[in-house]
Amino acid sequence: MSVETLCQICEAAPAEHQCSRCGALVCKTHYDAGTGLCTDCARTARKR
Repeated sequence: MSVETLCQICEAAPAEHQCSRCGALVCKTHYDAGTGLCTDCARTARKR
């Protein structure tokens, strides 16, 4: 039996990545491959 983890942002799509800053498990839509961060962390990182 397999347990699928859902994205911690949208809670709908399967999590495929982990944010290197906050550790959130996120889907490909909510992962910024250029920074290795979830979209929430990437957004705050750009503001600095």
